Amino acid sequence: MTDGLRAAADAEECGERPVSRSIALLSNAGLLGDDGSADPICTARALMQVGAANLSVGRLWEGHVNALRLIHLYGSAALKLNVDALIAEGAVLGVWGADGPVPVTLDASGTRLQGAKRFTSGLGTVSHALVSVGGDVGVRLALVDVRDPDRADTSCWNMQGMRASASGNYDFSGLKVQDWIGGPDDYLKEPNFVGGVWRIAALQAGAAIGLLDQAATDLRAMDRMQTEAQQARLMTVLTRAWAGAALAERAAQASVDCSLEAEQIVATSIAARLFTEEVGLDAIRASEQSIGLRHFESGAETGRMARDLAVYMRQAARDAFLQRTARQALGQDDRAWGVFG
Repeated sequence: MTDGLRAAADAEECGERPVSRSIALLSNAGLLGDDGSADPICTARALMQVGAANLSVGRLWEGHVNALRLIHLYGSAALKLNVDALIAEGAVLGVWGADGPVPVTLDASGTRLQGAKRFTSGLGTVSHALVSVGGDVGVRLALVDVRDPDRADTSCWNMQGMRASASGNYDFSGLKVQDWIGGPDDYLKEPNFVGGVWRIAALQAGAAIGLLDQAATDLRAMDRMQTEAQQARLMTVLTRAWAGAALAERAAQASVDCSLEAEQIVATSIAARLFTEEVGLDAIRASEQSIGLRHFESGAETGRMARDLAVYMRQAARDAFLQRTARQALGQDDRAWGVFG
């Protein structure tokens, strides 16, 4: 499966192949039924493998896993059965939370949505999105059919990386809510909100390892991998990437550990995400230094992978996340060991 994902990445970035074909590979492998709770370490490792092969596809799958987890946590029994049937028929889920200039809310009638979402990944591939809807009573999650192409706008997605993620804006004005997922602010409850960023950490770790692996492949082809300086440069970062992968796995396992406090789980997931971000930046720098100008050539594999990783790692609220983790690990006695204590 990962060979197919890797082989498709260039054509997907150029728009010559729809990313939905790669999502079909995940479906054929049985991955679209995984919400990350049955065997979190297995899910984390799968995210790493997909992220190493094709980070845009990994981004879409992570959103699907997140959506399915939220439905399984807060949805009614009937809704869970309905969503499972939709997935069996080929549905792909997403979680779209970032509001546009006009936030998504209910209109005056209380029956239809108004407003738009931005950074909506998977336009044309995601069929049903969990959409955060603001209101006086708090934030609620709505399940909405998002297959109407006339409401999607990918023209605003002009990022240098993650082009194949088919991101953009989506207009919800006038749409009816199919189902509500849980009650007000259930979406924001920990440890399943920020505590779920271990999935992002796993993708980042995998993408960093994949980039380093491709850099080594290119250097071997140029007969430059035997140089001690090259080996030291890449291996130093790869060792840290392995550590990041292990931390992401521990954060994944902690997410279902009932003996842990919610904030312990959140802090560990944040730490994994922040550490793998740093490793990703190191992997990009090491690849640039090792490959040289060829890294920046049009069509260079390491160049595309580095662009995707650089854009993906720019998640919001980095400094606030670091402070939150510090308060948990350093603000109380006997907390420095975290979930390892």
